[in-house]
Amino acid sequence: MSVRRLAEESVQPAAFAFNRSNAAWAKRKIKNYPKGREASAVIPLLMRAQEQEGWVNKAAIELIADMLDMPLIRVLEVATFYTQFQLAPVGKRAHIQVCGTTPCMLRGADDLIKVCKNKISANPFDVTEDGNLSWEEVECQGACVNAPMVMIFKDSYEDLTAAQMEHIIDSFAAGKGSQIKPGPQIDRIFSAPEGGLTSLTVKPVKTKARKVAAKSTSKQAAKAPAKPAAKIAGNIGNASAKPAARSKPVKPVKAADNAANKAPNRGKPASIRKPAKPDNLKLISGVGPKLEGVLNGLGIYKFEQVAKWKKAEREWVDGYLNFKGRIDRDDWVKQAKALAKGGVEEYIRVFGKKPR
Repeated sequence: MSVRRLAEESVQPAAFAFNRSNAAWAKRKIKNYPKGREASAVIPLLMRAQEQEGWVNKAAIELIADMLDMPLIRVLEVATFYTQFQLAPVGKRAHIQVCGTTPCMLRGADDLIKVCKNKISANPFDVTEDGNLSWEEVECQGACVNAPMVMIFKDSYEDLTAAQMEHIIDSFAAGKGSQIKPGPQIDRIFSAPEGGLTSLTVKPVKTKARKVAAKSTSKQAAKAPAKPAAKIAGNIGNASAKPAARSKPVKPVKAADNAANKAPNRGKPASIRKPAKPDNLKLISGVGPKLEGVLNGLGIYKFEQVAKWKKAEREWVDGYLNFKGRIDRDDWVKQAKALAKGGVEEYIRVFGKKPR
């Protein structure tokens, strides 16, 4: 990378100040950063100074250092490192940056540079006598597909020929640069294939026959019997059981759901729709979040439902969960009766302790 230095003192202005609108913008920009991190605004402020003056002068660097409470050398480091900052006056109407990296060079960047030398100056950065035009060669600007290309301030002009380059320079010299549309100068949209698309040019059409076929397929899938779930030895709680070959581990809740498909309906507890305020079944000792979800899936939301379970219902749920008598051992029914009658206070009166 070439050494970049500030312009000679003879061209440096005595002072710099942001105009009213840019000063207000700068204050808003600085507030975007956390307290103590205002220095992060250095690049936006340098760019705004360049847009206002056409280049970044020494006075602007000093002012920005004061605004951000930064050492002057730190702002100088940023300004001299990034080639986007012009450290000397450039053309007021157009400073043309010609990409000279390999893709552009292979597709005619040399011809564009020759035009700039003939039309503007033999040397880069030299400004024309009227102060309107200048040029330089730069590294890749990211439009390799559309090579060769140039940048003029913030706009790129791509897919150029020597003749088009001459037309662009003449237009900016005459103050008519705004009439040149930025982007590709040939028949293409952005970086799309030159000459238009060559594949996938027809949108797929969904015929009525396809729709009918899709509907019938979905109906058949809905009617098809579910594939039997992998057998889980001992279902829940049997740690010694080996999973079926190539099958993923099955969560206990899923296993309970699979068991439900095989359990007979005789003795199944009556279900209800989910009420606006379901009871907290986790207050029943032995019921955790997963089991509460399983019970809710059976339509059991209230303590009074569990309190009414007879032997048939208890055996059905016990078999459904593969609990092997746990419901009776933990006495879910007695717990549920107390909670349904008087909540936690009644539970404490009956059992002498708070529900877990």
